Amino acid sequence: MKIAVFLPVLLPLLLQSVPVTPVTVSTSSRIVKVEEHSEAKLSCEFKTEKDQNPRIEWKKMEEKGTSFVYFNGSFAEFYMGRAKMEGATITLQKVTLKDDGEYRCEVSAAADDVQLGETILTLNVLVPPHIPSCEIPSSALTGSRVALRCRDKYSIPPANYTWYKDKTPVFPPRHTNATYSVNKETGILTFHAVTIADSGLYHCEANNRVGKPKSCVGNHMTVDDLNVPGIVAGIVIFCLIITLCTLGVCYAHRQGYFNRHRGRSFWIQQCHGVAHISSQNLNRSEDIPHAGYGPPSQNIQDFKHTQSFML
Repeated sequence: MKIAVFLPVLLPLLLQSVPVTPVTVSTSSRIVKVEEHSEAKLSCEFKTEKDQNPRIEWKKMEEKGTSFVYFNGSFAEFYMGRAKMEGATITLQKVTLKDDGEYRCEVSAAADDVQLGETILTLNVLVPPHIPSCEIPSSALTGSRVALRCRDKYSIPPANYTWYKDKTPVFPPRHTNATYSVNKETGILTFHAVTIADSGLYHCEANNRVGKPKSCVGNHMTVDDLNVPGIVAGIVIFCLIITLCTLGVCYAHRQGYFNRHRGRSFWIQQCHGVAHISSQNLNRSEDIPHAGYGPPSQNIQDFKHTQSFML
């Protein structure tokens, strides 16, 4: 009798104490790594309390905002024809670098007390190495600093580089006083003081553990010995030539070859020919008799000026 009285009061309390199972959404792999042009599976699994047909949405989160991947039962235009849905899991075919990014799977159960659940996962699209570009000098002088460069700017993740000389790997030196250094991350092989022994056929290989390694075309580097005696002899000969030229100029100057007076000449066209008159003769009055007197008078008809003086 007492139980029947308290049952209406206890029943709501018991119902409130029963735990409510919310919508749970999870993924089997939060980070998905696939090679470019292959297939990527974005896993999304969910459990609901009551709703047997929840609404499923996929979104891609980017710096410029959030865009829909799957909404209202269909894929967005960018994914049509290469994506399929199984439950809440999406499979993308022929993925490219544009598919790389962060995705969010959302499940909405309207009939449940807790109506929304979500999970986030990341898709990393990997790019295998391309043929790297290599800078290998064909020649160098002994004792000079020479750098060989190798670079593949397309591989994801970034590639590591291995240099080969005559098909033998060039490993980083073990001691600090080595004549060369090699950086596997930047792909630079540096000879601090190259020697004749460093001559050989060099090529570089790029590898990021995605796909097969790729190598550039090799090039032969020849190290020539520096001809120091020949350079010194050339400098001595050059100095002797300059000295002899300077002495010759000084001698000519002392002998007065550069002090001779050169007068200007005039040509006067006359009736019966051309007379050559030197400005030296005009100016040297001591050589002309009666230089202090004026020229004898001439009949203007006897002399006809037909052309102006020419310098």
